[in-house]
This record gives sequence, structure tokens and C-alpha cells, in this order.
Amino acid sequence: MNSVTDIWENVLRQLRGNLSETTISTWFDELSIVDIRGNTCYLHCSNDFKKGYIESLFLTNIKASLHDIFSMDFEVKILDDPGLSEFRGGASPRQTDRFTSAEFTFETFVVGPSNKLAYAASQSVAEHPAQNYNPLLIYGDSGLGKTHLIYAIANVIRKNDPKSKIAYVKGDDLTNELVEAIREGTTAEMREKYRQADLLLVDDVQVIAGRKQTQEEFFHTFNTLYESGRQIVLTSDRPPSEMTQLEDRLRTRFEWGLLVDVAPPDFETRLAIIRTKCALLGLDLPDKIAFYIADNITANVRQLEGTINKIMAYKQLLGSETNEETVSRAMQDILKSENEYIPTPETILTYVSRYYHVEESVVRGQQRNRDAVAARQVAIYLIRSMTNLSQDNIGRLFGNRDHATIAYSIQQVEKKMKKDPAFAETVKELKTNINSKH
Repeated sequence: MNSVTDIWENVLRQLRGNLSETTISTWFDELSIVDIRGNTCYLHCSNDFKKGYIESLFLTNIKASLHDIFSMDFEVKILDDPGLSEFRGGASPRQTDRFTSAEFTFETFVVGPSNKLAYAASQSVAEHPAQNYNPLLIYGDSGLGKTHLIYAIANVIRKNDPKSKIAYVKGDDLTNELVEAIREGTTAEMREKYRQADLLLVDDVQVIAGRKQTQEEFFHTFNTLYESGRQIVLTSDRPPSEMTQLEDRLRTRFEWGLLVDVAPPDFETRLAIIRTKCALLGLDLPDKIAFYIADNITANVRQLEGTINKIMAYKQLLGSETNEETVSRAMQDILKSENEYIPTPETILTYVSRYYHVEESVVRGQQRNRDAVAARQVAIYLIRSMTNLSQDNIGRLFGNRDHATIAYSIQQVEKKMKKDPAFAETVKELKTNINSKH
């Protein structure tokens, strides 16, 4: 194989051994390989619908084919058009598009008892930034609409003032960006990017808890924006009081403004979400089927929308009737893809090494300094608890360490978790954030 194109052709040949030719021609016709960097294979698909479908159903097949070819685990990332532009070094319109998109607005957000306060607070902030609730922190489980609301806020602010400077970042990316800025000597530019913003949006802010340098930078950024009358909006999976690794000075600042939660939607709200999504897609869904979906998918808005997308795919591409059998298949596929995610050891290693600011080669290696040992033991524990790898196979990942050494590392982490609640919370947060990356 002389090029990434040759590799992709080989992957497709492997896939044809497990998938039908109809499946390959239907779903993979707009998928192409971009590059392989390290243990990550980058693909491109300009069709967002097909991209989402491939990510939910066929990513495991692609990873397995790459493993068969190279005898190592790969991550696979599928880029849309803005992502491809960004990957190749061009300007990415991704955030700007979302801030002006008709998809992420207050009009398309379905309001119910479980999110009514969050919706009203977000509208107030959008119309009167930095006047009523600053900061606004929206918390709740994944898939309940927190990101939709912060994009809707940005959408209104951008319409009211097209020149407004809006900065959006995920908590995990903020840490990675800071590490890169320190390495490249560009911390001044990074600070200016966030501290000159009229609106700062931080998704999954709980991720910065326990990261001393990131918290230090964010503390000063928060103060600069707050004191100069700029709006800050945060999302989190829990309230600040439950972020045990968060510094007190940040916790108090997060609580200065307004904390609002979003909870799983009730039946009527789920039904309204289903009908809204169907209207957007032009899908005529019988009431009986809509009730059936709302009765069976109860915890996650994203799963509701994914089910409707899957039904639409069956109808458009396979000519399937919209009946209970089709809907059951769609729901099973969605729930299976949500519940069967198993991160690769490489994903866990990468995340832990970034969290502890220790190079992956050091985590895998023989160095015995405190940070290296701490990161290594936590990585071993997480790989053992989150994947199907045996202790012997884990030992091979860490410089051919023997079974007893791996068992000892796991025991050390388990003992410390029992004695130290703060450490146990750190491990819990690492698990949550690794799982949220798929």
C-alpha cells in the first residue's frame, strides 16, 4: 500500500466481506479518506445525514478493518465540510454557521416543564447580555439540549449585533489549547481570543475541574470578562457544588449568576420533540407511531431525534413502511450504538496523558517520577475497567509489564479511591469525559 487511497481501498474490500454491496454503495459512496495521522484515520463525508448514520452504525466495522490491516487499534474521525477545511488549515465556518443556523434557535427548541426555566433564562440573557444573569450556568445530563440553548443565545446576539465577538469552546478543548499555547509560546494570543469576547460560551465546563493550570487561566479570563460587562454562559453535567475538584474561587463565581437545570423530558414534551423533528424533515408519522416512540425512549432528546432520522433513512433509501416493526428496528439501532461504546486503550491513554500533562510515551514507559506513576496507574485501571482487554494484554501496552505489575497498579487505584473521595471523583470524571468523546 503506497498511499492512504490504497489503504482505503483495502478497507472497503474488508468491509465487503461483512456488509452487503447495497449497504456499501448506499452509505459509503460519499465517504473518502483524508489522511492517517498516528493512530487516527480521518475520513470525509459532505452529506451530514450519511455521516451521522455511518458514525452510529459502521464505525466499529471500519475500525475492525483497519485493525486487520495494521494489527493495531485505530480511532476513526469523519469530517464534514467545515471540519475538512479546518483540518487542512483553512478557516472553519463551523461555529459561525451554527450561530446563524435556523437549526439552533429558540424557535426550534421544544419547551416543557423539564427545561422551561433554562429556556426562559437563556432568552433573557440573549436579549439583555450581561444585565440579568451573569454567568448563566445550565446543567444536566448529556443529550437534553444544553448546547442547543447556548447556540440559540449566540444566534440572537449575533442577529442583534453582527459585529459581536463570540467565543465558543469545550472544556476539554480549553485544556488542550492551553497546553499547545504553552508549548508554542502563544499564551498571549490565546488569552486575547477569549478575553476580548463579547460572549464566552463554555460547554462541559466540569472537565476543567482538577486541572490546576486551566483553572488558573479560566479564573483570570472569567474576571476580565465579568468586570468589563461581557456575558459568560456555561454548561455542565452537574451543579458547581458537585464538582469536587473545582477550586472554591471558581465555584463561587459560577454561582454568582443563575444556575438552571435541564431534566429528561416528560411524555408530552417528548411527543412535541418528535412532531417538531418530523415537521422539519417532512416526515408524516402516524400518531400511534409517535406515541410508541415517546413511550419507549424516555431519557435523551438526542436518541429521539436519532430514531426519527433512522426512520427517515429506512423510508427514503429502502422504501420501508413507517410501522412498529420499522420503528423498533430504528430504536434498537440507536440504543445499541449509545450503550455499546467501548473506548480504545489508545483513546484512554491519550486522555489520561493530557489530563496529567505527561507524554504518552512516558505513561507507557519506565519512568518512576510521581506524575508518571500516577498517570500510568490510572490509565491501567481505566483500560481494565472500560475495555475488554485482559491484564496480560494491558501489560503489553505498557512496555511488556507482567501480570502482577498490572494487578498491583489496579489495586493501588482502588485502594486510593476508597480512602480519598476527591481522587475517586477524579477517576469518575475521567470515565465520564472519555465516554462523552464518542
